[in-house]
Amino acid sequence: MFRARRLLLRLAARPALPPPRARGYAEPAAGPAHMAFTFASPTQVFYNGANVKQVDVPTLTGSFGILASHVPTLQVLKPGVVTVYAEDGTATKYFVSSGSITVHADSTVQVLAEEAVTMDMLDLATAKSNLEKAVSEMAAASDEAAKAEAQIKVEANEALVKALE
Repeated sequence: MFRARRLLLRLAARPALPPPRARGYAEPAAGPAHMAFTFASPTQVFYNGANVKQVDVPTLTGSFGILASHVPTLQVLKPGVVTVYAEDGTATKYFVSSGSITVHADSTVQVLAEEAVTMDMLDLATAKSNLEKAVSEMAAASDEAAKAEAQIKVEANEALVKALE
């Protein structure tokens, strides 16, 4: 009983905890409100420092969208569709074979593609034919280097057919 009384006296002598603070919303991200976007391939420059609203990109770790003030990152493009949303909300789609994406802290974004074309330049029947050829090449490949090269063709053509369907 003496112990319990001493414990109660000790607890009563402690200062009361302050009331919980009110929770609020997170502060807006610091940085520019606009994204300066550059998108190019070795044969063509599609955008050069253009202000765009959003860019959706396919990467080896998954597809993601980029907005102004995006966290800086460096990613590898995989074959697929890059969608660029202009400030007015209109979308333009491009097919890319591979490349890299760099997002900087100052909201500048570079997409550098090994090959890139607008989707309207592609034909589904031709893509399916090329896929069949690539699968045949992979089956007929005799050494590891030829198999690896054929596998790359198969993956790119599969992504192309998927994008066009």
